[in-house]
Order: sequence, then structure tokens, then C-alpha cells
Amino acid sequence: MLRRQLITLRRFYSKKAATKNVLDLKDRGFFQDIFPDNAGPQIKSLFESSPQTVYAGFDPTADSLHIGNLLVIMGLLHCQRSGHKPIALIGGATGLIGDPSGRKTERNQLGETVIEKNLDGIKSQIDRVFKNHENSHWDKSKGDLKELKIVNNIDWYKDVGLLEFIANMGRHFRMGSMLSRSSVQSRLTSESGMSFTEFTYQIFQAYDWLHLYKTFNCRFQLGGSDQMGNLMSGHELISRVDTRCNVFGVTLPIITTEEGDKFGKSAGNAVWLDDEKTSPFAFYQFFVRTPDSEVEKLLKLFTFLPLKEINQIMEEHKRVPELREAQKVLAEEVTTLVHGEQGLKTAEKVTSALYKGSIDALGELNYKDVKQTFAGATIVEILAEPGISVLDLAMKAKCFPTQSDAMRIISAGGFYVNQKRAQNIAEVITQGIHILRNGLTLLRVGKKNFYIIKWIH
Repeated sequence: MLRRQLITLRRFYSKKAATKNVLDLKDRGFFQDIFPDNAGPQIKSLFESSPQTVYAGFDPTADSLHIGNLLVIMGLLHCQRSGHKPIALIGGATGLIGDPSGRKTERNQLGETVIEKNLDGIKSQIDRVFKNHENSHWDKSKGDLKELKIVNNIDWYKDVGLLEFIANMGRHFRMGSMLSRSSVQSRLTSESGMSFTEFTYQIFQAYDWLHLYKTFNCRFQLGGSDQMGNLMSGHELISRVDTRCNVFGVTLPIITTEEGDKFGKSAGNAVWLDDEKTSPFAFYQFFVRTPDSEVEKLLKLFTFLPLKEINQIMEEHKRVPELREAQKVLAEEVTTLVHGEQGLKTAEKVTSALYKGSIDALGELNYKDVKQTFAGATIVEILAEPGISVLDLAMKAKCFPTQSDAMRIISAGGFYVNQKRAQNIAEVITQGIHILRNGLTLLRVGKKNFYIIKWIH
């Protein structure tokens, strides 16, 4: 009830224009640190005086981003909502090197073909999230948003010679500073050590920022808190090249599980932005399952709802926490941002089909949705013939090793057709009841053994 009552209010408030000073988001727990650490007043003055250019980088280490990356995208969106100019840098060049930050071992080297595929996937995801934001979370009467610019750093490295780069840029880096970075120190003392390739990563990321500063007057870089060393390297390089310049780094918190583990592909628990890797339903359910202890924090980080509204949502949630209304608000907002209104509808249909046993909702799902929802289910194609009984279907789908097992388990209530218990072995399979509008039938034996039937006519 609460969630439905608040939809109109949330849409109104979340579309309101934000303050120009992005650092005000610190009240949401959004920013962790700034660099230099005494630059707050100067940053505030710049943000409030004119539109600033802000960038964040994404290396193509996989063909999809995950929710850890989504927080950085949220940072760019907040900047855009505040009237500033966002740049998303995708690392076609730095992806070949590999960022050592937060890693215990060196990344596996990726080939150019793999990197190209990864770049395409990441670019389309970033673009999609920004478009979903504009369509669902921004009131255009407040004015036009500054256009997102997506750049690939291979474009400015491909024509730079090695000797030229070392001669012109290498002289601005100091070994003491480079060796002192936490990402370097932790690896130098580890068993695996650090390769020269990884050691140079901070040089290339620093040069990226210098290039964007010269080309787009980009004074701000966003990154996770594990990127502070790379931000500092960029700040030092630009300050040495242009002593008149002032540039600033802003870090965001790292999203972790209740146990303190970082969400990410390296940890094996990534929730992907690609709907082929994590379906809209699984994505939605991830946020619905957010622990009560975490939901307020994630509402502040992953939605544009004002703090006043979040406080009201949490007050209602605490009265009846078993309804998980705060988690549903969170899931709805984030799923809409990443997968659009249609993705949210799909997630809600699957939720209804899976947890409420709704035949209508199950029948509205396409084959891809069903396959993703019931990952690991056995898929069987069966010719649609008149007179097939429940027992016949169970045997054709090989749900049971023998017919006697089938008769015993079905009669005992351990067999389900489209999430409804089917105990009559002689019941005839009929269109619209057993065969859904999408031409599928979902069988289940016990609690976890699913079979997807594709009917051939």
C-alpha cells in the first residue's frame, strides 16, 4: 500500500532539479573523500559559479558493468542533474594494462577482440542508464540536461609514440610518490608482487585526466575510494604541466555486503547491469532482499529521492518491516533506472508468477524471461497432441525415472504445473490452463526441480 501511495510523490520529488554544489550529496553518505582534502570551499565555489565538467572511468575488464560501477554512474548522473557536464571514459587503452587497485593478483591479459566486445557492452549500458534516467527520473520542464559524452582513451594513445610519451610525460612523475600509493605498496609486499605493466597504470590514468582537462576543461574526476592513488597521480601530473590549474578528485564509498565483502566480479558475487547476465527479475529481487540494516543507506545511494522522503519511507517500513516496502521502493527505482519501465514490468510479472502463482503473469513472460528466471531448468520440446494427460506430460518431460514413481509423487502432491499443484494423473492438458499464452508450460517436481516445456504445433 505504502509503495503505491508514494509513486506519484516519488516521481515528483526525484525529478526536481538538484543543488549545483554536488558536494551537498555528502549528506546522503555519497562522497567519501575529496582531494586535496582542504579544497571544499574552492570546489563549492566552482560548482556554484558555472557548469563544470566531471568524468569517471570504466575499464573494459568484462562485457558488462555491475552495481559497484552503478554507484559511479549515479555520481555522474547527480552531476548532470546539478547542471554540470558528465564524461564517461571507457578504457580501450588502459584495459590492456589492468588497474591493480584493490587486487591481490594481476589481471589476466585481454585480447583486443575481447576488449572491443567489452567496450561495446559497457558503452551501451552507460548510454541506456542515462536515457532511462532522462525518461523516468527527470522532469524536462526543469530544463535540458547537459549531454553525456562517452570517450575512449585508445583514441588519444593510438598515435602516440613510446619514446615521445616517456620523454614528455615521464619526467613529471616522481618514483617516491608512485611507490607510496597504497595500491602499489600492498602488491609489492605480496607473494605475487607487481609487474611493470601494472605499475604504469597510474601514469596512463593520470594522462587521461590531463587530456580531458586540455580538451574539455575537465577539472573533476570521480572514482571509488580505491581509486584515490590514481586520482592523486592525475592531480600531480596536471599541476606540474599547468601550474595555474586547479583540479580535484572526489571518491565514492565502495559498496559491500553485510560481511564487508566488495560487490564485484572478482569476488564472484557481481550483480550485472546486462540483462543477459542478471535478468531484470534477479536484479529486482537482489534489492528486494536487501537487509533492513542496509536499505536506508542504499536508498540514499541508489535513488534520487530526497532525504525527507527516504525518512518517511523508513518510518513506515519500521512499523511493518515484514512487508519490505522500503526494499520494494528501492528495487523499483533502481530497476527502472537500469532496465527501464519495461524491465520493471517484466520483473514484477516474474515476481507475481513465481511467488504468487499467477498463471496470467506467467503466460505474459516470453521464453527468454522464463529461461532466465528458472535458470538451470531442463528445457523440453514436446509435440502438442490432443488427449495428453498430466502423467503423460510428466513422463515425456522425463520428470521421473519410472511411471510408478510419477504416479506416486503426483498423487502425493509433489508435482506442479504452472506453479499449481497437479494431483490428478488423468487430467488432460488443455490450452489456456496448462499451456500458457506464450506456448510454454512450467513443471516443477518438489521445491527446486523445474522443467520448461516448449510446445511444438
